[in-house]
Amino acid sequence: MDLNNIYTEIITEHNASPANKRHIENPTAVLKGHNPSCGDEIELELRVKDGFIEDASFTGIGCAISQASADIMVDLIKGKSVDEAKKLAQTFLGMIKHEITDDEQLEVLDEAVALKNIGNMPARVKCAVLGWHTLENAMDGKKD
Repeated sequence: MDLNNIYTEIITEHNASPANKRHIENPTAVLKGHNPSCGDEIELELRVKDGFIEDASFTGIGCAISQASADIMVDLIKGKSVDEAKKLAQTFLGMIKHEITDDEQLEVLDEAVALKNIGNMPARVKCAVLGWHTLENAMDGKKD
């Protein structure tokens, strides 16, 4: 099977059946993200305790790329420290901007690597990074 087909399957699967699209109990941070160029919106919920992300989820509407990217991101950050989640976000954004191209550095992103080629489609970049920018803002204590 072609690698592009595998990536397409990952995005399709996460969009069609997002395991993390729900509300969590007792979130410690709730932050909205919006892409004005296409109308995608998410609301990220985090429950952080002792510097670790105990649980996370998202709700909202948007294209397959924004929804799949947010779902994959939540899979990656659950159970991680806030610092680890920040590093994952920086790595993802670096991948999308083509600043990080080394496959070994990108391994930490797991399924999020499926979105690597989105960086070649400028109109879709904001879709892919919506959840990740919202995560950075939430961890930095920024409000909606």
